[in-house]
Amino acid sequence: MKNKSGIVNSMNSKKVIAASLAISLLFAFTGCGNSSDSATTENTKQEAASATDAGGSAASDEKLDDLYQQENRIFADHKNVWDKVFALMSKNTNDNAMNENYADFLTNTIESNKDSFSEEEYDTLSKDIETIRGIEEEIAKLEKEIAASDSSGNTSSGSAESTGVFRGFKGKDLDGNDVDDSLFAQNKVTVVNFWFSGCKPCVEELSKLNELNDKLKEMGGEVVGINTDTLDDNQDGIKEAKEILKAQGASYKNLTFDSDSTVGKYAGDIMAFPTTVLVDKDGNIVGEPFMGGIDDPSNYEQLMEQIQNIL
Repeated sequence: MKNKSGIVNSMNSKKVIAASLAISLLFAFTGCGNSSDSATTENTKQEAASATDAGGSAASDEKLDDLYQQENRIFADHKNVWDKVFALMSKNTNDNAMNENYADFLTNTIESNKDSFSEEEYDTLSKDIETIRGIEEEIAKLEKEIAASDSSGNTSSGSAESTGVFRGFKGKDLDGNDVDDSLFAQNKVTVVNFWFSGCKPCVEELSKLNELNDKLKEMGGEVVGINTDTLDDNQDGIKEAKEILKAQGASYKNLTFDSDSTVGKYAGDIMAFPTTVLVDKDGNIVGEPFMGGIDDPSNYEQLMEQIQNIL
């Protein structure tokens, strides 16, 4: 389940924290051998402490994931009315709105478009918002605890690893042809756009992404699309995505893969669509994810600036 918004929210750091936890877990169980008894004793103490920390990290990670799923269930339970909210969200959200509390952000969107909802829909949204606000408070508290714990150990290493989402990538294009991480290795930069078929801002930018792909080809780069409705070889989702791409004149490569893969889990954590990332030759995500459709001139300029910085 995904939050079907056309813009960014304040949840960007969550997938980074989750990935950092996984790396911290790895380092927690890594030790160096030493032949002396004293060193062995000390290593045993460190391993015991690391195991305790790792257990706490795993528990925190599990709790954080559960909180995300609680929010997703709210959107799923009242899908029709929430889809209406997300469709009303502006692609040109300013930075202040992006950084505000997610519940406040949703509230402001609903209140500024109050006339678009029936009385029953408005009541449903208001109740959902209060539940989301409580969940967000728990998430913020847990993230603060995780960040404090992570800062004492392997934060920098974890952050570096968390960018390697496309390393060892394996999947297919929408015609069923095998694709692997050599796709990224052959490009100076690969622009990867995450979208889904029911996302209006996503669909509206497809033709512009096709133009960008033509331009990048001349510069040694490429645009790649990932429609999250097509994951796990979902044939219905693939058929719909191909029809939309054709209608929008978008012929650049789109990929599907298993949702339980590294990139699948990354896609599952995306909280706003469309989301675009830049990937280097080694399959690393470079810089921060880019939110919003590039059919907006200012968004396009920002993305091109990021691309030029890499090139």
